[in-house]
This record gives sequence, structure tokens and C-alpha cells, in this order.
Amino acid sequence: MVASDSLRRAWLETEYRVRLPRGGSAAIRIGAPLPDALRDFLRGENEPWGFITAWNPRAQKTPRAFNRARQRELRDALRALNARCRSGMGVGKDWHEPSLFVTGLDFATLDALARHFQQAAIVRGIGSGIAELRELD
Repeated sequence: MVASDSLRRAWLETEYRVRLPRGGSAAIRIGAPLPDALRDFLRGENEPWGFITAWNPRAQKTPRAFNRARQRELRDALRALNARCRSGMGVGKDWHEPSLFVTGLDFATLDALARHFQQAAIVRGIGSGIAELRELD
């Protein structure tokens, strides 16, 4: 899928919030380093991480019941791969969607999961490095 300029701009302006164990959240921003509060979830400075969802395949608004069922399938798939996950929320100007901050998987596996769940893009990074938008074809 080739993203429109407006969709790409929406992704770049989104806050990718991750729930913290003691309450509150830390926000990942594309083009910025991983927040300090999330570094403790990494097993090492070179560990890949991703922010992924199964909501709204192909960046198209989809019924809530369908989205919830797909998100459960994503959680099950991540559990089967022994990934470590924290609940999150992608929050844009006029939308939000439940998501997951995932560690313990390489980029190829994250991409494959995103494609399986028909996602147009994910956010990813390595260690405390810069968060990047990964658009998928």
C-alpha cells in the first residue's frame, strides 16, 4: 500500500503511548529517541522493538468488534513467539487505536506480523535509538 501524504503526516504526528507498570505512559515519537522510561523493557542496547496493532487493516476504519478480535489474534501470535509486550495506544489528532510495544523479535518478524494483520506501517527502533516509521508494501 502506498500511503497518501495526509496519512503519512498523521502517522508522523501521532503519539505512540506505552503504559508503564506503575501507571502513566511514555510516548514514542517518530524521529525521536526511545523514551528513558521504556529502556528498562529492553534486554540490551541493541535489541529491536516495535509498536504494532491489528486495528484498522490497510489504514481503513473497521468495526470495533472486528478490531478487538484481530487484536486478540495479534496478542496470541506474539505470545506464541515469546515476545514481551506492553499495552499501548496510538493517539492521533482525531483518532486512537489500541496497540502493543513489543520487544524480543527481530525486524523481519515484526514486518511479517504487520503484513499478516494487513497493517500499512509500524513504528520501530533499536535500543534507545531513534523511532522510525516503517511503511509496508
